Amino acid sequence: MKFSKSLLSLALVLASAIVGSAAFAQSSTTLEASRGEYVVRLGNCVACHTVEGGKPFAGGLKMAVPKLGAIYATNITPDPETGIGNYSFEDFDDAMRKGIAKDGHRLYPAMPYPSYAKMTEDDMRALYDYFMNEVEPVNLADQASEIPAVLNWRWPLAVWNVMFGKLSRYKVEDGQSEAWNRGAYLVQGLGHCGACHTPRGIAFQEKTLDEDRSSFLAGAQLDHWSASSLNGDINSGLGRWSEADIVEYLKIGKNRFGTAIGTMVEVINNSTQHMTDDDLMAMAVYLKSLPAVAEAGDAPYAYDAAAEVALSSMSLDEPGSATYFNYCLSCHLYDGSGHGEHMPPLAGNPILLDPDGSSLINVTLNGSLRVIAEGRPEHYDMPNFRSSLSDKEIADVISYIRKAWGNNALAVSKADVTAMRDATDPTINDVVVLRMK
Repeated sequence: MKFSKSLLSLALVLASAIVGSAAFAQSSTTLEASRGEYVVRLGNCVACHTVEGGKPFAGGLKMAVPKLGAIYATNITPDPETGIGNYSFEDFDDAMRKGIAKDGHRLYPAMPYPSYAKMTEDDMRALYDYFMNEVEPVNLADQASEIPAVLNWRWPLAVWNVMFGKLSRYKVEDGQSEAWNRGAYLVQGLGHCGACHTPRGIAFQEKTLDEDRSSFLAGAQLDHWSASSLNGDINSGLGRWSEADIVEYLKIGKNRFGTAIGTMVEVINNSTQHMTDDDLMAMAVYLKSLPAVAEAGDAPYAYDAAAEVALSSMSLDEPGSATYFNYCLSCHLYDGSGHGEHMPPLAGNPILLDPDGSSLINVTLNGSLRVIAEGRPEHYDMPNFRSSLSDKEIADVISYIRKAWGNNALAVSKADVTAMRDATDPTINDVVVLRMK
């Protein structure tokens, strides 16, 4: 149950549900997992309801609410006193689809119930059965929010739901294939990909919850990083990716275009690598159907060897080139292709070509988490350069690689780096759940 930066205080019908249940019956599950556990993996519930060193699903994760304070993820184990042990299926369904707890209070849309509302009843019952019968009860009281009393009123969330919460079950598109519909169901619903990758409106609502509007999955800046476009944008999106490329990325956290960084690593570690190949391919089929938006008329990336020639001859006059030579070249090479299968390419990497440089600044300052696929950690991860490089050096080297090898993306400024350094200072206690780690 992934939380996004919509951590704010404001923030089809039965027939279609019957059709949906038949259309989206699980094609297969892993031998190790129950049906309910598989649905939990699809929803990535563990990411927000479990803290490091804590019991699974016992809550306690602190999340900053911009300009208001902080809230904590709740205990969703079947403990009858402090968890959801006394929830009936109907209570559970109301919380998941409408954002209404058993006692009637409204949940913050940090819990992406507008996406979970799309779930079939079969999946919802499997999820309920898992939490009630397969999760260990943990007696741990929820922590009170750190929001001033007046600002912590929940009734405005009912208004928010009316205005922005399109709380309806997924409706099968008759003109699309079974794979497309399954992919749409997963991307829009349990996977709640739009929570990070769809831009938000004035009330921090996702601007749209499906492909009916072009802003869906068009990329969004949040929590000090840029969630990439997942539409057909040719350079910063998935326009050059094949369906197989998408499956590979979701399965092992990397492909020929790049490597997962930041919170996407947690999504792969906790969720997508555990999906069946059929479900991953269905998601890929759906994502590849989304047209380009910002780069609809752009030419695809083309390699330019000028930077490779200059680096090979140690011509390091361009700002940032010497820093690249000294700190980056051993992993990413003269031609920006990356070293072997372990180091991501920089030449033509969609993150490099993203108009928003937040992710690059953040990962350079703070490094990234390590993908753990099939129980084996990735051999290498991105180190942090917070202590070893100045803001100007980081701005120069990022601007250099965003221009080199034909990338031709916008430069970043020293002020951009300084702002990111301050916002992601590991010594401060203003926890933002999706902060680059």
